[in-house]
Amino acid sequence: MPTILTINGYRFFFFSNEGQEPVHIHVEKAEGYAKFWIKPVSLARTRGFKARQLAELHKLVEEHKGTFEERWNEFFSG
Repeated sequence: MPTILTINGYRFFFFSNEGQEPVHIHVEKAEGYAKFWIKPVSLARTRGFKARQLAELHKLVEEHKGTFEERWNEFFSG
């Protein structure tokens, strides 16, 4: 379960057995969880996050989508 980034207490990661799915990122913080597709950035599912947190997460995923995609491709192509 590679962690790609930690910002503001949010941990962005993907699971090592997800290479068959489109590029996406999981996010956890305390009891909250979300999954975002990267192309285009969109919320796949969530639980425990409030609307304000989801807006912040969407912005963070947009800002770092290049890094997430790069790390995904490095991990699953190697």
